[in-house]
Amino acid sequence: MKIHIFTTGGTIDKIYFDQKSEFQVGDPQIGAVLKEANVVADYRITSIMRKDSLDLTDDDRQLICDTISACSERHIVVTHGTDTMIKTALALQAVENKTIVFTGAMQPARFHLTDAVFNIACALTAVQLLPAGVYIAMNGRIFDPTKSRKNVAENRFEARS
Repeated sequence: MKIHIFTTGGTIDKIYFDQKSEFQVGDPQIGAVLKEANVVADYRITSIMRKDSLDLTDDDRQLICDTISACSERHIVVTHGTDTMIKTALALQAVENKTIVFTGAMQPARFHLTDAVFNIACALTAVQLLPAGVYIAMNGRIFDPTKSRKNVAENRFEARS
């Protein structure tokens, strides 16, 4: 089973420069995370863009959708900023015959204490086990993007009724 990982930017790839928390979205970090974790799954990584998710446009979401639709692999992981992850996941609902799992992080992958490694591990496991559809892997859970939200105050994703 080949997994195609697409990166779009977001906090998971951010690099902070000073005490004012100024940042830039840097190179994708997932390759280093997977290497350090000694992951042996068959995967390849493609960077679609390097943007904060708050800066994504409808055209960006269409590019993400078109790129994923056109790839030959059926198992897809997408790293994405958490602020608009649900919006992008909803934009991919029409993609058929693929299991697509979005993940991201509340703290950059380069930080010593980050949720990135755990979220990536959850996404890689989920993409291998779930049926076709679009999902979000965050905070140790798998979410249906049509029934979830980001709770900014609690800094986590949660199901909504």
